Amino acid sequence: MKKIMIKGLPGDGGAAAIRDALLEARLGSQAGHGGPFGAVVIKDGKVIGRGHNTVLRDSDPTRHAEMNALTAAGRRLKSPHLIGCVLIASSEPCPMCLAAAYWSGVAVVYYGLSRRVAAKFGFRDAFLYRELALPGSRRKLVTVKHPATPADSEAVFRDWKKRGGRLY
Repeated sequence: MKKIMIKGLPGDGGAAAIRDALLEARLGSQAGHGGPFGAVVIKDGKVIGRGHNTVLRDSDPTRHAEMNALTAAGRRLKSPHLIGCVLIASSEPCPMCLAAAYWSGVAVVYYGLSRRVAAKFGFRDAFLYRELALPGSRRKLVTVKHPATPADSEAVFRDWKKRGGRLY
């Protein structure tokens, strides 16, 4: 088998890391925690965070494998900033997980299974990609800026800034 070198991954080209993500996916789905998804976060060639889908176990729609792995990595580093890290997911991340990867600052995301193949098994994210591309006024989920307290809302930000507010 040809050795593949991929940026930010151990010398085996990330083969062990994707196997770790797939193992997480198996463990979680076999335990009934949620869908068959797993993820790991790598820094300097070492796994610093791992997770599988726990949506059903936790009754929490945000507990995707990638979110759990990013959370674990952040706790280990004691920082929400995962600069220089690599996220490896068993399947292509959904928009929520992809956004979390952006927010965390990971350098790159590698995944095993495409979202189109996952859709064949009932995990359909295409509507989210379409919805997010629309202006807010045309989305199915209505989002409206509440007119009652703009000054009060801004005051919260001013108070935060006065206290030396730190960006995440």
